[in-house]
Amino acid sequence: MRDLSNDHALLSLNTATVRKQWRLDRIIDECARRGIHAISPWRDQVADVGLEIVARLLRTTGVGLSGYCRGGFYPAANTAGLTAALEDNRRAVDEARALDAPCLVLVVGSLPGALQGVPAYTDIARARGEVRDGIAATLEYARTVGMPLAIEPLHPMQAAERACINTLEQALDLCDELDPERSGMLGVAVDVYHVWWDPKLHAQIRRAGAKRLLAYHVCDWLAPTRDLLNDRGMMGDGVIELKTIRREMESAGYAGLCEVEIFSEDWWSRPGEEVLDTCIQRHRSVV
Repeated sequence: MRDLSNDHALLSLNTATVRKQWRLDRIIDECARRGIHAISPWRDQVADVGLEIVARLLRTTGVGLSGYCRGGFYPAANTAGLTAALEDNRRAVDEARALDAPCLVLVVGSLPGALQGVPAYTDIARARGEVRDGIAATLEYARTVGMPLAIEPLHPMQAAERACINTLEQALDLCDELDPERSGMLGVAVDVYHVWWDPKLHAQIRRAGAKRLLAYHVCDWLAPTRDLLNDRGMMGDGVIELKTIRREMESAGYAGLCEVEIFSEDWWSRPGEEVLDTCIQRHRSVV
């Protein structure tokens, strides 16, 4: 297993971690100042600053990407909605390409309208079918521009609103169906917050192998968790066996970055400088 204790060269910051403190341009500058050489930005943050400006900032600071957040949310109430989702995902692929991202992360979606409390339907099998068809269509376009897609399974607590793909096994089943040649164009983003509990996790990481393991996200699971979305823990403050999971990832061939992604009202209320400095310290000591 790689030794992270001497530096933070393998640290990437998912920019949601300090999105309440700073705009994306400031985040890039603060990361560069601390020797954090990679980020994974969100589309709304990029749009707020401007795609061309962000691309220029990345070039001038030498900060790269570990991924781009996010595509997905394929299911819809009608044909027009399905078409709109495909068009939006094509734009996401183009943005990821413009920023030279190594992959576009897919949060696939589930029951349309459920996030707003008014689901258009409750047939989760239908949603999974629309997700399968949507990924297939996006993959066809992504191949033409060389942008790999990373399916991110989400914890079952978010199965209705955000993602009907909830285990690494489900995600890899889709990969095997849509990319049987293991081309490197379709894989998974392993976020420990969503998969740490899965009794099949280690076996599925080994099944994925280097070709499918496109991204690795770290944080921690607090016990008790006070909010299902915005109460992630800083690494080392919860119950996830982070080193054990990273050992499995690297044994399976993963050689990429460890991307810190923390949605937390607690950490959002702290100075951004404190958050980044703590990320660096915990990356060296517990990740």
